[in-house]
Parts: sequence; structure tokens; C-alpha cells
Amino acid sequence: MLTADAFGVLPPISRLTPEQAMYHFLSGYTARVAGTEKGMGNAPQATFSTCFGAPFMPRHPTVYAKMLGERISRHKAQCWLVNTGWSGGAYGTGQRMAIAHTRALVRAALDGTLGQAPVRQERHFGLYVPESCAEVPADVLDARKTWSDKDAYDDMAREVAKRFEGNFKKFEPHVGDTVKQAAIRAAV
Repeated sequence: MLTADAFGVLPPISRLTPEQAMYHFLSGYTARVAGTEKGMGNAPQATFSTCFGAPFMPRHPTVYAKMLGERISRHKAQCWLVNTGWSGGAYGTGQRMAIAHTRALVRAALDGTLGQAPVRQERHFGLYVPESCAEVPADVLDARKTWSDKDAYDDMAREVAKRFEGNFKKFEPHVGDTVKQAAIRAAV
């Protein structure tokens, strides 16, 4: 799955459990930035487009999430969330993810080497982040380490997590407990 986090808090790639894949598929998180859409102003806006294509889904989104989960299970697929957004700060402060890093991460995910890398669970979003990848500096893999002001990162991560939490409320009555457990909860 592909996102462009303009707030600079998501890692450049995360290995997802099947339940996390269903959750992120339902969420469809990305951000809109100035210059990409009319009437945006200067600040990025978080947006959630269910199944990464909400206007084109005639059935309830949880039908598609369940189908995704079944296919992940049947084919033993490994799912990844790739973030091509910002690093080192939000839009206007940080910089866009380096395309060379994104390409190296996607190549490693596709050839299976990234799936073998040790991972750590990121604390704000519960994402499993590889600790290493050839051609990508280790600090780039940890979104918090790319920020000079770690407290500012934590504040922004909590704000984005709150947005995820608020968005998911509409799906909670329709999904099983395992997907609910994979949901992002904002730290207090």
C-alpha cells in the first residue's frame, strides 16, 4: 500500500500484519499538499480515502477489507505500507523521501530480503519497521530519528494518530476484534 505522509511521522516502509493490512486498507490514509489540488492553501491536509479509492467502492468497505484478509491468508502474502511523503519534519520543514531510498526499499520488499530483516515496533502507530536495508541509512528507517526536535515529532505523531483513531470509529462496529486490536490509538 502506498501513502504520502506530509506530516513526516510515518516510516518510509512498514511490514504489516494481515490485520494491520486490513486496517490500513480501510483507512486509506494519505495527505493532500499545496500545489497538488485546487484550493489547498499552504498547509497539508490529512485525508482518508477508504480502500485507497472510496468513490469507486459500491459495497461497504469492510467487504473489501475482508476479501483482502482472505487473500493475504490464502496466498501467505507479506504486506507493506510504503510512505513516499516527508522525512525530518512535516511539509515545509522536512524534505520529501529520497526516491533512491524508496526504490531500494521496494526492491528489497519485492525480492524478499526486507522480509528477513529484523524489525522493531514503532510506538505511535504500532508499525513494524525494518532495522536495516541495503542502500538506506538506518536513521532514515526510523522517522523519529530524522527529526532534529524529537518532542515536536512526538507531538505531530500523536496528532496524526488521533486522526487515524477518529477516522476508524466508523468501521469499528463492522470489523472483528483482531482488526480492532491492530487499530492505531492515540497515546495520551
